[in-house]
Amino acid sequence: MTEDRPRTAMILAAGLGTRLKPLTDSMPKALVPYRGTPMIQRLMLRLREAGFTRAVINVHHFADMLEDFVRSHDGFGLDVAFSDERDLLRDTGGGIRHAVMSGLLGEGPVLVHNVDIIASGIDLQALYPQGSTDTDAGNHDAATLLVSSRTSSRYLLTDSTGLLRGWTYPGKGLFKGTTPEAAEALQPHAFSGIHVLTPAALELLQSWPEVFSIIDFYLEISPSHPVRCIQAPARAVITDIGKPGQLR
Repeated sequence: MTEDRPRTAMILAAGLGTRLKPLTDSMPKALVPYRGTPMIQRLMLRLREAGFTRAVINVHHFADMLEDFVRSHDGFGLDVAFSDERDLLRDTGGGIRHAVMSGLLGEGPVLVHNVDIIASGIDLQALYPQGSTDTDAGNHDAATLLVSSRTSSRYLLTDSTGLLRGWTYPGKGLFKGTTPEAAEALQPHAFSGIHVLTPAALELLQSWPEVFSIIDFYLEISPSHPVRCIQAPARAVITDIGKPGQLR
């Protein structure tokens, strides 16, 4: 492991878990078990196995319950800090920004991982160096996003080199960062909920508002600060266990 690889991971676990009701009427989504093991436990053990040493977890819904569970297991071998969002649910981008502004993430790089995503067959530590090479414009990538070819309701759109150029929700005819005409020349990818932010991206986050989507942030900065989408290997399996069907 080289020194420029991320040692800190941020786990996005503050959501209300509305898709998993009624389970989340009495517990946070992160404590909902998958095959007998709470989501947060499964992910933290995976991060430790991958070489991460520190985890920052944002909390909101049943925050005390989640914090108590993690502390009672000594952080599953990781140095743990909690990013407190009890006062306001800040969405994905706002949640990361809040941790930055609270001084919890340091200077980066930082791996961000949704708590309800299980990804096997992926080297989480390899995401950063793959995405930090120079582009034709001479700029280092600001972030790398793990994507796949799985079916999704929404897609990130990239050019032939893997750089982010737009977003689309085909079922609703929505586009961001591009036009329907321009999107025809772009390649669709399903976002995995796993991404790495470099120190440059963490700095850019600070000027954003309290509540926003991280995808909107990536689309906004991508023309001047390249955001690269990395295709998951063919052997990889990415499962969203935040959906009732997958959880069962």
